Amino acid sequence: MDKEVQLQKKLDSSCSGTTAVVVIRQDEDLIIANLGDSRAVLGTITNNGVTAIQLTTDLKPGLPCEAERIRNCNGRVAALRQEPHVQRVWLPHDDSPGLAMSRAIGDFILKNHGIIAIPNIYYHCVTSNDQFIILATDGVWDVLNNNQVASIVWAADSEQAAARAVVEAATATWKKRYPCAKVDDCTATCLFLYLNVWPFLPCFGLGTVLFYYLETKNQSNYWEKN
Repeated sequence: MDKEVQLQKKLDSSCSGTTAVVVIRQDEDLIIANLGDSRAVLGTITNNGVTAIQLTTDLKPGLPCEAERIRNCNGRVAALRQEPHVQRVWLPHDDSPGLAMSRAIGDFILKNHGIIAIPNIYYHCVTSNDQFIILATDGVWDVLNNNQVASIVWAADSEQAAARAVVEAATATWKKRYPCAKVDDCTATCLFLYLNVWPFLPCFGLGTVLFYYLETKNQSNYWEKN
């Protein structure tokens, strides 16, 4: 993907980039690829109702294995004083760009300093209890936990309504919790597992681009607030 982005001569991706999380289904097997800090979550039925199962790991600079790779490439990992809970990636001798993820498509200024575009791959075998998958960008997960999102999706009567409800809940929570801050991008797509036959479900963040592909090329089940 980095090579494809570099071919776009009119696009300056030196200090801009995107995350990506993709789910592919082959019969009852899910193959999930994640690059960055978007997230895939499965909603499954248990004795306690719907429960969220996180299918991916958020790839952020605060993860020890990610921080080690970045530092081994002379990148710096540190938080801003006003945001001590958010680890960011910086150039060796310059306080920029402060990227808050450890893998990305683009962000070429940091490619020699540990930011890679290689996804982590995960697997899950679908059971009869598994009900839906939600993919969303970090703006959603920064303010809502997995089970909160799963409950919102479970209460919706369609995939589009579920995605919209998640984004609206995240946006409202941002405004309430951080009234003086800009709302981070919130994008989500949802799939009810037993309503569709689908081969490919991707979510590209920072929420700027998000597509949902079916054999019918239906893109009606995602929602974005940017």
